[in-house]
Amino acid sequence: MKSPRILVVDDEESICYVLKINLELAGFAVDTALSAEEALRLKLEQYDLFLFDVMMERMSGFELAQAVRRRDELRSVPIIFCTAKDSEEDLLKGFATGADDYIKKPFSMRELVARVRSVLHRSGRFTADRMVHYKGLVVDTVERTCTVDDKPVQLTGKEMDLLVFFLDNRDKIFSRAEILNRVWETGVYVVDRTIDVNVGRLRKKLGPYGNNIVTKQGQGYGFKTTH
Repeated sequence: MKSPRILVVDDEESICYVLKINLELAGFAVDTALSAEEALRLKLEQYDLFLFDVMMERMSGFELAQAVRRRDELRSVPIIFCTAKDSEEDLLKGFATGADDYIKKPFSMRELVARVRSVLHRSGRFTADRMVHYKGLVVDTVERTCTVDDKPVQLTGKEMDLLVFFLDNRDKIFSRAEILNRVWETGVYVVDRTIDVNVGRLRKKLGPYGNNIVTKQGQGYGFKTTH
């Protein structure tokens, strides 16, 4: 299935970079623009979702959204505002311009990805697979169950989250900091040892597939499909 394409518009290059990296890790195709004017020069009909900052020089995110909504072919494309402006008046103005969601800064990347997926689901532009699997290792992400060669495996909630993250990003190595940001809740204090313990328990429970969860010294963990 083709990955949904997202356009991120923010006048801070570092924010564009971070959003692009995290959304691509979540399976989306992402382009960025550093101004509303730059965004309007793109072929906007190729995108499945727009992620706009509000406070930008010259043309604001609100004005950009209004320009997008004036084009018939773009009226159904979801818009999410991502901004520090969080007054009730700002929220109402954002939704009045046709926004589908409004994320207040600061936010976690996990929350952002979840909100993006939710908006895409509601728009009918993206339907994630319920089942995630690798050979005889199968996870039902709705029922939150796991089987290994048709035998049920009891996982804790965090072990389940960790396994789904690895399966969604197989053949990539992630540092402990990246795993913490993507799997654990914002504001929860977690030491490196906690991640190590959860990975170790998960390996044991997955039987023959535990060996697919590899450690790369000095870099982190990942799920490898080849050894």
